[in-house]
Amino acid sequence: MLTLHAAPVVRGTPGDAAPLHDAAVAVDGDHIAAIGSLEELRAAYPRARVREWPGELGPALLHEGPVPDAPSPRERIHALLRRGATAVLAHHLGDAELRAAAHRGGIAVLDRPRPPALAPAGRADLAVFDADGECLATVAAGRLVHRRR
Repeated sequence: MLTLHAAPVVRGTPGDAAPLHDAAVAVDGDHIAAIGSLEELRAAYPRARVREWPGELGPALLHEGPVPDAPSPRERIHALLRRGATAVLAHHLGDAELRAAAHRGGIAVLDRPRPPALAPAGRADLAVFDADGECLATVAAGRLVHRRR
Protein backbone atom coordinates (compact mmCIF):
# COMPACT_ATOMS: atom_id res chain seq x y z
CA MET A 1 0.00 0.00 0.00
CA LEU A 2 1.29 3.43 -0.91
CA THR A 3 1.63 5.94 1.94
CA LEU A 4 2.02 9.70 1.79
CA HIS A 5 4.14 11.01 4.66
CA ALA A 6 3.19 14.69 4.87
CA ALA A 7 4.61 17.56 6.92
CA PRO A 8 4.59 21.35 6.98
CA VAL A 9 8.24 21.27 5.84
CA VAL A 10 9.98 18.58 3.77
CA ARG A 11 13.74 18.75 3.23
CA GLY A 12 15.48 16.66 0.56
CA THR A 13 18.76 16.83 2.51
CA PRO A 14 19.46 17.86 6.12
CA GLY A 15 20.85 21.26 5.07
CA ASP A 16 18.35 21.87 2.25
CA ALA A 17 18.17 25.65 1.81
CA ALA A 18 14.98 25.42 -0.28
CA PRO A 19 12.63 23.02 1.52
CA LEU A 20 9.15 22.24 0.27
CA HIS A 21 6.22 23.53 2.32
CA ASP A 22 2.98 21.60 2.88
CA ALA A 23 4.61 18.71 1.09
CA ALA A 24 4.84 14.95 1.24
CA VAL A 25 6.90 11.93 0.33
CA ALA A 26 5.06 9.10 -1.42
CA VAL A 27 6.37 5.76 -0.19
CA ASP A 28 5.63 2.59 -2.14
CA GLY A 29 6.94 -0.48 -0.35
CA ASP A 30 10.56 0.18 0.58
CA HIS A 31 11.24 2.99 -1.88
CA ILE A 32 10.24 6.59 -2.53
CA ALA A 33 7.78 6.93 -5.40
CA ALA A 34 7.60 10.75 -5.47
CA ILE A 35 8.24 13.95 -3.53
CA GLY A 36 6.09 17.05 -3.94
CA SER A 37 3.29 19.17 -2.62
CA LEU A 38 0.72 17.27 -0.59
CA GLU A 39 -2.01 18.51 -2.90
CA GLU A 40 -0.25 17.19 -6.02
CA LEU A 41 0.55 13.84 -4.43
CA ARG A 42 -3.02 13.39 -3.14
CA ALA A 43 -4.23 13.96 -6.72
CA ALA A 44 -1.63 11.56 -8.16
CA TYR A 45 -2.28 8.87 -5.52
CA PRO A 46 -5.94 9.27 -4.47
CA ARG A 47 -6.07 5.90 -2.69
CA ALA A 48 -2.87 6.42 -0.71
CA ARG A 49 -2.91 6.35 3.06
CA VAL A 50 -1.86 9.76 4.43
CA ARG A 51 0.22 10.17 7.59
CA GLU A 52 0.46 13.80 8.60
CA TRP A 53 3.40 14.69 10.83
CA PRO A 54 4.12 17.90 12.71
CA GLY A 55 7.61 19.32 12.30
CA GLU A 56 10.17 18.78 9.56
CA LEU A 57 10.32 15.62 7.50
CA GLY A 58 13.59 14.74 5.82
CA PRO A 59 16.01 11.92 5.20
CA ALA A 60 16.79 9.63 8.10
CA LEU A 61 20.26 10.02 9.52
CA LEU A 62 23.46 8.00 9.34
CA HIS A 63 24.75 7.11 12.82
CA GLU A 64 28.52 7.39 12.51
CA GLY A 65 29.57 6.55 16.07
CA PRO A 66 29.37 3.46 18.24
CA VAL A 67 25.89 2.02 18.71
CA PRO A 68 24.48 3.25 22.07
CA ASP A 69 24.66 0.89 25.03
CA ALA A 70 21.46 -0.86 26.10
CA PRO A 71 20.55 -4.16 27.77
CA SER A 72 20.01 -6.05 24.49
CA PRO A 73 21.03 -5.79 20.82
CA ARG A 74 17.41 -5.04 19.88
CA GLU A 75 17.27 -2.14 22.34
CA ARG A 76 20.62 -0.84 21.07
CA ILE A 77 19.25 -0.72 17.52
CA HIS A 78 15.99 0.84 18.71
CA ALA A 79 18.06 3.60 20.34
CA LEU A 80 19.30 4.50 16.84
CA LEU A 81 15.77 4.54 15.44
CA ARG A 82 14.63 6.84 18.27
CA ARG A 83 17.33 9.29 17.14
CA GLY A 84 16.12 9.26 13.52
CA ALA A 85 18.96 7.08 12.22
CA THR A 86 18.34 4.23 9.79
CA ALA A 87 21.94 3.62 8.73
CA VAL A 88 25.10 2.73 10.62
CA LEU A 89 28.69 2.12 9.61
CA ALA A 90 29.56 -1.60 9.48
CA HIS A 91 32.60 -1.32 11.74
CA HIS A 92 30.30 -0.25 14.62
CA LEU A 93 28.39 -3.55 14.49
CA GLY A 94 31.02 -5.72 16.13
CA ASP A 95 29.10 -8.88 16.97
CA ALA A 96 26.70 -11.17 15.12
CA GLU A 97 23.77 -10.48 17.48
CA LEU A 98 24.02 -6.73 16.91
CA ARG A 99 24.28 -7.21 13.13
CA ALA A 100 21.22 -9.49 13.21
CA ALA A 101 19.26 -6.93 15.26
CA ALA A 102 20.24 -4.21 12.76
CA HIS A 103 19.01 -6.38 9.89
CA ARG A 104 15.69 -7.12 11.65
CA GLY A 105 15.26 -3.41 12.44
CA GLY A 106 15.72 -2.36 8.83
CA ILE A 107 18.98 -0.55 9.51
CA ALA A 108 21.18 -0.05 6.43
CA VAL A 109 24.73 -1.17 7.14
CA LEU A 110 27.25 0.92 5.20
CA ASP A 111 30.94 0.43 4.52
CA ARG A 112 31.48 4.20 4.26
CA PRO A 113 29.43 7.30 5.01
CA ARG A 114 27.02 8.68 2.44
CA PRO A 115 25.08 11.91 2.72
CA PRO A 116 21.43 11.38 3.67
CA ALA A 117 18.99 12.45 0.95
CA LEU A 118 15.44 11.86 -0.21
CA ALA A 119 15.16 10.92 -3.88
CA PRO A 120 12.55 9.19 -6.05
CA ALA A 121 13.40 5.48 -6.45
CA GLY A 122 15.69 5.72 -3.40
CA ARG A 123 15.26 3.71 -0.23
CA ALA A 124 12.42 5.15 1.88
CA ASP A 125 14.37 6.18 4.98
CA LEU A 126 12.64 9.19 6.54
CA ALA A 127 12.69 10.99 9.86
CA VAL A 128 10.51 13.71 11.37
CA PHE A 129 11.98 16.17 13.86
CA ASP A 130 10.28 18.80 16.02
CA ALA A 131 11.53 22.37 16.46
CA ASP A 132 13.82 21.24 19.31
CA GLY A 133 15.47 18.58 17.13
CA GLU A 134 13.75 15.66 18.85
CA CYS A 135 12.85 12.75 16.59
CA LEU A 136 9.08 12.30 16.34
CA ALA A 137 9.06 9.42 13.86
CA THR A 138 11.44 7.21 11.88
CA VAL A 139 10.65 5.23 8.74
CA ALA A 140 13.19 2.57 7.69
CA ALA A 141 12.81 1.10 4.21
CA GLY A 142 9.18 2.20 4.13
CA ARG A 143 8.25 0.80 7.57
CA LEU A 144 7.32 3.06 10.47
CA VAL A 145 9.77 1.80 13.10
CA HIS A 146 9.62 4.57 15.70
CA ARG A 147 6.96 7.07 16.74
CA ARG A 148 7.20 9.27 19.80
CA ARG A 149 3.94 9.23 21.68
